[in-house]
Amino acid sequence: MAAVATRRHDHDHAVLRTEQRGALVVALTVNAVFFVSEIVGGLAFHSLALMADAAHMFTDVVALAVALLAIGLTRRPSTDRHTFGLERAEVLGALVNGVALLAAGVWIVVEGIRRIGTPTDVVGGGVLAVASIGIVVNVASAVVLGRAQGRSLNMRGAVMHMVTDAIGLACTCVAAIAVLVADATWADPTVSLGIAALVVYAGGRLLADTVHVLLEGTPFGMSGGDVEATLLSAPGVEAVHHLHLWSLASDIPALSAHVVVEGEVSLHEAQQIGDDLKERLARHHGIVHATLELECHACDDDIH
Repeated sequence: MAAVATRRHDHDHAVLRTEQRGALVVALTVNAVFFVSEIVGGLAFHSLALMADAAHMFTDVVALAVALLAIGLTRRPSTDRHTFGLERAEVLGALVNGVALLAAGVWIVVEGIRRIGTPTDVVGGGVLAVASIGIVVNVASAVVLGRAQGRSLNMRGAVMHMVTDAIGLACTCVAAIAVLVADATWADPTVSLGIAALVVYAGGRLLADTVHVLLEGTPFGMSGGDVEATLLSAPGVEAVHHLHLWSLASDIPALSAHVVVEGEVSLHEAQQIGDDLKERLARHHGIVHATLELECHACDDDIH
């Protein structure tokens, strides 16, 4: 039963990775085309908000490329050198995306402060047109990526890039309208500072979650107490100790635990208990990478 659950999960996971790869290819292509358009528009219409968003868009394109590369690496089979394969490349992709977001935010702040002191004439109509197209591009990309996101931090990072960019472009539209209505050239660099705050916040959150995975933290949305209760509720289980939860990739939880079985059982009976426990872990918590050490009495090892 546990073996069947594992094979089913592995198949479903492979299908999800394929869907994620396809979504990333679509989003990368569309955003790369718009990035070039935004650079041209920012230079032609003298808009820092557009240039700031173009900087963010550049990180979007790089982030999507990194996420796509990471997905490709996770599909590689395990080897003697990497017995789990390269699943954690997905987490490293999210880490790169987080750093890119923070770097873009810092650049926008520096340039925004400089422009507030020396405002530049901005062509509001041109900025409004480019920003409006960008909102459509980013919202569509976020929807495509979100449908294939699952619980992947790598995909979440890509979606976050799209969402923050769409919000930033909406703010750019507001600045363009202010320029058109009241000739408020100061609105453009001021809005860029708001975009920077949004970008820095998104990057910081993504980095924090990524570091949590790299430090072997308990998988998001999972409780060690709940998992232990699932094991203790199974027939034939007396106690559970040395329980550890971590993530191979952000969406692949893993577990190891010592389980004390009731009474004197044969090796065959112990294996049946172990199989039942693994099936319960897969069904209730989505854990298919579980290592269980079955004991007839609690061990005295306190190292764990």
